[in-house]
Amino acid sequence: MDLKTLEAAATWYVQLNDGASNEARTQAWRQWLQASPQHAAAWARVEKLQLQWAMVPPQAALSSLGAAQAQRRDVLKVLSLLLAMGGGGWLAAEQVPYRALLAQQHTRGGERRSLQLDDGSQLEMNVNTAVDVRYDAKVRAIQLYHGEILVRPTITPEQRPFIVHTEDGSVLARSTEFSIRKLAQQTRVGVLQAAVDVRPQRHPERVLRLQAGQQVNYDRDDFAITHALPVNSTAWVQGMVSVNDWHLGDFVEELARYRQGVLRCAPSIRSMSISGAFRIDDTDIALANLPKTLPVKVRYLSRYWASVEPA
Repeated sequence: MDLKTLEAAATWYVQLNDGASNEARTQAWRQWLQASPQHAAAWARVEKLQLQWAMVPPQAALSSLGAAQAQRRDVLKVLSLLLAMGGGGWLAAEQVPYRALLAQQHTRGGERRSLQLDDGSQLEMNVNTAVDVRYDAKVRAIQLYHGEILVRPTITPEQRPFIVHTEDGSVLARSTEFSIRKLAQQTRVGVLQAAVDVRPQRHPERVLRLQAGQQVNYDRDDFAITHALPVNSTAWVQGMVSVNDWHLGDFVEELARYRQGVLRCAPSIRSMSISGAFRIDDTDIALANLPKTLPVKVRYLSRYWASVEPA
């Protein structure tokens, strides 16, 4: 199914649910629906989405569309959900991050941000992070599309649950402090205080209670083995990356998150061990310190292309 047809279906959905009764518009929609089998198939996907509405993360729901008058933002929200429902085909090939592009809060490479939410909860955003925040009378929800966050929820008098969603599942906070990082195929959650409940997206009946000092990776189907939370795992909040007996290759990959351009490590030295604390606001200084403790050199092909190589 082509993108243009799905976008048309999303536009009709928004227009028909703007709260205004309009017979002419309804008749025009019927004519569009009957004009092509592709139109009918696209609308069938819309109806399926309606049937599955309870499964959609709260921040993506359209409770506010009545006043939106089919604004472009709402059309793209519906379109992204329709694409996600489609599974393979166009979405699998292109992986268009519509909802991430429309996220309320963004950070770019080299940018971190601290936010205080409406209820007093604290949200720390690492580099290259996109989130939506959705609060209503029943739930406080954050959608993490990519990147990494540290969350310090407040206890609310009405005891509204605080939930963080990713495409892999959800994390329910229990008066806690925790971090979540969206990886390529998984989500990683680490608990600094109290506990959280983790649920994979395809099996929400499975619940993992993660306690303070624990960390786990999970995908849409299951959890990996629970590990101890690394010391200083959230040092990025203070502008640092702290490593203890890491492989040099893993350290270089981590440092690359905070640097514009390309940063690579030669395969022959990836297994070297490295420990220490490094500033991430100036990665050139961190790289300059590597030859002081390891038999390596840093070669710059350009300002935006560096390579860590054997000395």
